[in-house]
Amino acid sequence: MLGISADIQGSRREVVAFRLGEQDFCIDIGYVREIRGWTPTTVIPHAEPHIKGVINLRGSVVAVVDLSARLSLGETTPSPRHVVIIVSVNNQIVGLLAEVVSDILSVTPDMVKPVPEQVGEGSQDFISAIMTMPDGRMLRALELTHILPMGSGIVP
Repeated sequence: MLGISADIQGSRREVVAFRLGEQDFCIDIGYVREIRGWTPTTVIPHAEPHIKGVINLRGSVVAVVDLSARLSLGETTPSPRHVVIIVSVNNQIVGLLAEVVSDILSVTPDMVKPVPEQVGEGSQDFISAIMTMPDGRMLRALELTHILPMGSGIVP
């Protein structure tokens, strides 16, 4: 399963859990460089609709992806309560707009379930697995290599 790495013992995985609207998602902590509060972006004309714009991250221009819009969950109207999760994927740095980071969790192999075939290929491209949590929540593990705008000319 791409996108979820094992820890030193090889049996637990660390994920960053976050919310988009009323939905719970996660990404492998290995992708995460930092988590920042929302700051307004500079809009880039003719960018994909899910690109909120770009920010200056210590001298580098970084695209900010509205994950909610990218996943067809509706466009986000960011507020100071929102966060930008800075990730590194395929040697490129990208910001992911999320409502809130809720946890950093250890996930055991028995908690990782495959995405049901019935949901369709489009969903399976974006979601690599379903994490079933002891509290009853189900986190969708995002497949960042399919979600992010690689090769679009926006990400340096």
